[in-house]
Amino acid sequence: MKYLVLVPDGAGDEKIEKLGGKTPLEAARLPFINSLAARGEVGMVKTIPEGVAPGSDAANLSVMGYDPSVYLTGRSPLEAASIGIEMSDTDVAFRTNIITLAGDGAYEDLIIKDHSSGDITTEEADELIKAVNEAFANEKLHFYTGTSYRHCLIVHDGETGFQLTPPHDVLEQRVGDHLPKGKGSEFITDMMRRSYDILKDHPVNKKRIERGLNPANSLWIWGQGKKPQLSSFYDKYRIRGTAISAVDLIKGIAICAGLNSVDVEGATGTLHTNFKGKADAAIREFRNGMDFVYVHLEGPDECSHQGDLEGKIQCLEDIDQKVLKPIVEALREDGEDFRVLEVPDHRTPLAIRTHSATPVPFVIYDSRKEQPLDESRQFNEKSGQTGITFDSGFALADHFFGRPNPISEGN
Repeated sequence: MKYLVLVPDGAGDEKIEKLGGKTPLEAARLPFINSLAARGEVGMVKTIPEGVAPGSDAANLSVMGYDPSVYLTGRSPLEAASIGIEMSDTDVAFRTNIITLAGDGAYEDLIIKDHSSGDITTEEADELIKAVNEAFANEKLHFYTGTSYRHCLIVHDGETGFQLTPPHDVLEQRVGDHLPKGKGSEFITDMMRRSYDILKDHPVNKKRIERGLNPANSLWIWGQGKKPQLSSFYDKYRIRGTAISAVDLIKGIAICAGLNSVDVEGATGTLHTNFKGKADAAIREFRNGMDFVYVHLEGPDECSHQGDLEGKIQCLEDIDQKVLKPIVEALREDGEDFRVLEVPDHRTPLAIRTHSATPVPFVIYDSRKEQPLDESRQFNEKSGQTGITFDSGFALADHFFGRPNPISEGN
């Protein structure tokens, strides 16, 4: 049996007037997943537990079968694992975005315009991380280059408990209203403020401005946490698998869970990612003997953060035709029995341009157990509400994988 989990990040949404009261999933042309839904099962799942912030860290842990309230120690430690950073038990990792600030005057009065600096390239970002390391790195702390705008700060013998805000939650808002809070957080604020003076006139940004691109002119530090401790995915489900994603967070979850992580050339985590490359990589992993492949696509989420309705719909349609369809066709061609789960990790409504904890729709298809045809079953919020409901992503994962020997979370 082969298991495919396809996660269009942030695909869930709310009704949009411009779409005639439909959501992007309802408005998008998704013939392939809807053909599976018509022969499968649909439903809704609450991937974010009560009291947990609706981040992609908690949501993807949940979808992969882990209770975030037990296993989540912070976002950045998972990202640190993906880029090969060995953390000690007393280290603290912080997610570090390179963002775009706009306006004049004091740092506190600038406006947070773009959490991704126009999806800056990793090569450009690496030059900027080198510049801030020259100013700030010492025996206590160091910045590490990740992917695109997503990077990592490690503080040795560090503290947690600071109040830190994800930049994508406060776009178009004043910097001073969202600076770090909490005892001892002043060093973070100081580096963020000083980074603006270091980066705003950096040669990388001068070239970006000349090309009409957003300058990557400030660090934004958030997502604190200590070394993660995930139980083995194989011990949970007795299957071996691979994760395919452009996002360090997903790679880190995979590594910490004992899964393989495959890099795909041209995978960007945006609308303009290498869809074919991701599909080819998944097919290759299955044919090389893997039981399970987790394909994560960041594009819908990034479009939502940018307020790009047309881009979000285009991305959903590309995922359907360029990723899901070729993988399933290859499984059929190879004569494999297989199960497919397509589910967003969370909603990222275009109206608010950030994540919400509202339940999301899912589709499960089993090649051995096709259901009687019902074309009203589709991959969207409206159809999902007519089906089965799961109170957690990890309960959905147990259902999908048919967990043979349930183990209580935390053991």
